[in-house]
Amino acid sequence: METENAHVVVVSQHYPPDKSGNASRISDTCTHLSDKGWDVTVLAPPPAFPHGEFNRSWKRKSVSEDGGVVVQRLWAWQPTDEDPGFLSRMAYYLLFPIHALLWLLFNHDEYDAIITSAPPIFTGLAGLPFGVLGWKPWIVDVRDLWIDASIGLGFISEGGLLERVSRVYERFVLQTADRVSVTTNVLGDRLTDLYAVDSEKVVHLPNGVNTDEFQPSDEPKEPVIVYTGNVGHAQDLEACVKAMAKVDHPDAVLQIVGDGDLRGSLEELAVEIDVEDKVEFTGLVSREEIPEILSKSMIGVAPLKQDDTLEYAIPTKAYEYMSCELPVIATGVGEIEELMAESSGGLYVGNDASEIADTIEMLLTDTSQREILGQQGREHMIDHYDREVVAGRLSNTLREITLNE
Repeated sequence: METENAHVVVVSQHYPPDKSGNASRISDTCTHLSDKGWDVTVLAPPPAFPHGEFNRSWKRKSVSEDGGVVVQRLWAWQPTDEDPGFLSRMAYYLLFPIHALLWLLFNHDEYDAIITSAPPIFTGLAGLPFGVLGWKPWIVDVRDLWIDASIGLGFISEGGLLERVSRVYERFVLQTADRVSVTTNVLGDRLTDLYAVDSEKVVHLPNGVNTDEFQPSDEPKEPVIVYTGNVGHAQDLEACVKAMAKVDHPDAVLQIVGDGDLRGSLEELAVEIDVEDKVEFTGLVSREEIPEILSKSMIGVAPLKQDDTLEYAIPTKAYEYMSCELPVIATGVGEIEELMAESSGGLYVGNDASEIADTIEMLLTDTSQREILGQQGREHMIDHYDREVVAGRLSNTLREITLNE
């Protein structure tokens, strides 16, 4: 089958105007696939993330076009609380893939391949029957170890019924799919170990970054330490807020750009330790504003918690910081440390407020070091992580599995 006029449908829980790294990645990837000759349709629920920031929609479906990509919005439950309860979260996660499955059952003849993107793991429901029956080539796009993270963050109990059922389901999905794409090599290794996935069908497709959109500018920089993205449970923003109490630079500000479950508690912490004048919560901003915000800042922080269940993770924001020539301060374990080492675009530190504060102080005062780290990081992003390059690898994978039909 030739790529031209071939159709692919992508099932994703998040798509712009949802404000998440995966939403922007899916959007960029689909646009690049369209540019490479694929006809692309995205199935997504109404915008609902971060929760509580969007008006609830009751439309059964709506259709729009975005950069040559057809976007089918299928109704699903949309939580309106900032930190939804378990039942509200599960309704959000489950109703969308069920609706997507029903839609695909009626429309699958129009498509040559299916991609389902996780998290959450339940998006795989939409592609599973087609994989089992061999009706369509199917790629499962895995962005993280969602079950492990849910256990580590206390959302589900280790060894409980929910974990056991989820493991059986995920094993079946991953073993059934024609290909499994992963963001990092550690994640691919974990999947092959946990679920006996054939390593030959695992494809490394990092999150990447649009290096044309995220690039340095001539804007004068301010002593801002910026964080962009979800203010959630996997990020150690608490340590960053506490670090600001130890930073002596008189004009330094930690700017937290985004929203999420833990924003309220972090705002309370800032008041409690008397750093509300050093920590700014902007809330959600438009995606288009992020490159300018980064270019005006001096440092980017990518603070993952010190948790083995997150060792495979590299936050998209780290790529974006480096693409804008921001030196990165990163915490966590595993792949994020490897990225700092291979790119020479940032510094890896422990999840300790004092260590973070010392690193902030050093970078704020050492202009030469900031510039060197920034230039090295951008060069690495252009060479290895530009999203057009990554989409080219996905296009080749799609061509391979559709040609085998």
